[in-house]
Amino acid sequence: MRLLLVRHGQTTANVDYLLDTAPPGAPLTPLGEQQAAALPDALADEDIEAVYASTLIRTQATAAPLAAARGLDVRVRDGIREVSAGDMELLDGHAEEAEPYMRTVFAWAAGDTALRMPGGESGDEALGRYDAVIAEAAASGAGAVAMVSHGAAIRMWTAARAANVDVAFAASHPLENTGVVILEGAPGEGWKALSWAGAVVAPAGDGGPTGRPVDDPQT
Repeated sequence: MRLLLVRHGQTTANVDYLLDTAPPGAPLTPLGEQQAAALPDALADEDIEAVYASTLIRTQATAAPLAAARGLDVRVRDGIREVSAGDMELLDGHAEEAEPYMRTVFAWAAGDTALRMPGGESGDEALGRYDAVIAEAAASGAGAVAMVSHGAAIRMWTAARAANVDVAFAASHPLENTGVVILEGAPGEGWKALSWAGAVVAPAGDGGPTGRPVDDPQT
């Protein structure tokens, strides 16, 4: 299966740099709506057979133009929502108190999945719910699937599951709004990232649970 993981369009919380992870979440800004409207043309060469979105309104609003252009319904699934910020919900992403968020996300990607986000979920829970939606899509027989999800969740899952993406690469490559990570593979067989925001994937190769410094919560 060809899997396109798409970050949602810009939201009001992105503008204010807030850790906004709980549903329903902030709406798209006018720019975010423009970014969503541009997705069908941006992905015109992809033979997308199914479109998924998380339970947050920003992903559904981003997915709607793409699904409409392909004559598809948006399949809303909780499993691909953003990594819960727990006790850090709605904190300023630049604040010292918010630093454990991305540090925990990339610790999960590095294999410490028993670690729990303060006041939130564990890595086993976050990866498990994301895996379940991707397994559902793969079982449907669709050749190419677009999933409109969230920055931290996409980077975490890709670093954990793609054989050619390490934590350092994911940590040092934030996704812009409507940025796309394209992978090929299947559950049980493994995944390979083909491109990251339009560029061929070239892992950094550095170790460590957080890779290079990260200052973008990507929610």
